[in-house]
Amino acid sequence: MDARNTSRSLPWYRQKWPWLLMLPPAAAVVGGFITLWLAIKTWDGLVVDDYYKEGLAIRKTMDRSLKAGELGLVAYVSLDAERLRLHFDETSAKTKPPFLIVTLSHPTRAGMDQVVHLVRDEGRYVAPIAPLMPGRWLVQIEDESREWRLNGAVHVPTESEVKIVPFVPTED
Repeated sequence: MDARNTSRSLPWYRQKWPWLLMLPPAAAVVGGFITLWLAIKTWDGLVVDDYYKEGLAIRKTMDRSLKAGELGLVAYVSLDAERLRLHFDETSAKTKPPFLIVTLSHPTRAGMDQVVHLVRDEGRYVAPIAPLMPGRWLVQIEDESREWRLNGAVHVPTESEVKIVPFVPTED
């Protein structure tokens, strides 16, 4: 008798090849469930219901930045631990509003944002602020009627004063 004929073959679940062949599809199923769970649990804030209205709002925002350029506004902002100081370039500014609204925004932590209302006093604007954590902060300066705005950034504590210039579109 032949030894090959008398030996029994192992059942399929005891062999390695069926398991190795099933591994990639099983990994794909597990990955699919993880992807489904992430899609359900996370919020996609980039989808806009009415993109046309959003586009008009963006255009209006850009027009406000262009208006600051027409008025010749160049702002110098200095921040310290407790105070925000602001003044405009005297040679280029065509107007100096009596009131300003300055928004200090942290790019990743909205709970730390601050809105400061400034009153002009002898050409300068000064207001108290809460201490800012180190890092990059976005600065937005607007007049009270929100006809124009200036946008810039400051790195706390490495920059003590920054110059914020108006948006100038580039020709493509």
